[in-house]
Amino acid sequence: MPDPIDDLPLVLYSSAQVRELDARLIAAGTPGFELMQRAAHATWRALRRRWPNVAELTVLAGRGNNAGDGYLIAALALRAGWRAQVLAVGDATALEGDAALARDEALSAGVPILSWNETADLQGVVVDALLGTGLVGEVREPYAEAIHCINASHLPVLAVDVPSGLCADTGRVLGVAVRADLTVTFIGLKLGLFTGAAPDRVGELVFDGLQADEAIVASQLFVARRLAVDGLDLLASRPATAHKGRYGRLLVVGGDLGTGGAALLSAESALRSGAGMVSLATRGEHVGAALSRMPEVMSVGVASANQLRGLAAASSVLVVGPGLGQGAWGRSLLSAVTAQEVPQVWDADALNLLAAGGVGLPEGCVITPHPGEAARLLGTSIADVQKDRPAAALALARRYRTTVVLKGAGSLIAGADGRLALCDRGHPAMAGAGLGDVLAGVIGALLAQGMAPFEAACLGVWLHAGAGQLLGAQGRGLAASDLIPTIRQLLEECSPCLS
Repeated sequence: MPDPIDDLPLVLYSSAQVRELDARLIAAGTPGFELMQRAAHATWRALRRRWPNVAELTVLAGRGNNAGDGYLIAALALRAGWRAQVLAVGDATALEGDAALARDEALSAGVPILSWNETADLQGVVVDALLGTGLVGEVREPYAEAIHCINASHLPVLAVDVPSGLCADTGRVLGVAVRADLTVTFIGLKLGLFTGAAPDRVGELVFDGLQADEAIVASQLFVARRLAVDGLDLLASRPATAHKGRYGRLLVVGGDLGTGGAALLSAESALRSGAGMVSLATRGEHVGAALSRMPEVMSVGVASANQLRGLAAASSVLVVGPGLGQGAWGRSLLSAVTAQEVPQVWDADALNLLAAGGVGLPEGCVITPHPGEAARLLGTSIADVQKDRPAAALALARRYRTTVVLKGAGSLIAGADGRLALCDRGHPAMAGAGLGDVLAGVIGALLAQGMAPFEAACLGVWLHAGAGQLLGAQGRGLAASDLIPTIRQLLEECSPCLS
């Protein structure tokens, strides 16, 4: 299945890195005003494609280069026969450099430039050219009120480079942020356009490289990579002599009373994702249901750590935590797996018990926290995690020397070596119980088939989110088990069993 936005670059930058890239392009001979003109033309093309019949726009312009883009867009619109006006938030005469040149070009084209106030009349498409990527701290007045007016207008909104008020590094809303229908961004993709609050603020995302020198762009450092099939490590095809012993012995540990389904979902997703042999260690009361649902999974009732140790020692990969609970039974089983020197996936209550202390995480693991679990592991608040999700994911990876999947919109995969990847697939219909259990099983199966932890986490997240995106198109009511057949299908499409 092709990626829905596979025309976007894979590398993601911080705002400072993009500004550095912009400066290097200028130093190499491309004037800054020419780059501004290219940005305006790219935005104008995207605007006309999205709203070809509106024929009217209102630009809200601030005081920096972002405002300069807005002035030039207004000039292009007026010359094309559209009605166009600029509402200047702040003193338009105080603009300097390239932004002042853009203002003068708009004036020479006959664009009306008016001072903005809270009673200003917004018409047509609203172009947000208020604040660029250099915003530091919370949005201040009068920009905050201008943003409120844009959001309350119920008009179509285009954001230039980044929705004003959205942190381009973290996706955090800096007090208030524009809610755009379309965002056109330039030169390099900013990480903050994909995670945190960004999915609710960016709308459709269009990228234009502004004809930048490819060699200069390729030499620039970046902070993360966006997951796409072309950039993923994949499973190798299987030889004709393949047998189950070559593809891992995976054991799922979990399923306390009342939460037995979580462990069953992990076991089933591991089985369908290609693990050679799958076993389940759970409460004895759940064995009958497990055998009835999945006779291919070797399900065993365990009551203590002693009973689990033999099963764990015979396994090559462990998936620990789905439905485990935090009572005596769960704590006992967790203590039995910490000594096993095999790759492990820890999820759910295994992470809550890890945060409580008393157990250590083995090497070669993948942990899959949602923001609440991440907050407990870091000893901070959910709000702090969500303020800077990339920093939280990397901090967890360093603290526990492991691969981390920080779940949520714009899921992040962080390695202890500092690598960072982002998944921008998925669907709001995935907001339901059990989907994390499915993900843990998928990642475990990829580990069982020989993938390294970071690469297994990346592929697993991509498959899981892609399945959710496909099925979410059918609407609400997506059940976690619905994903499993689609994950199997996507895995076969990107990593065929036979070459």
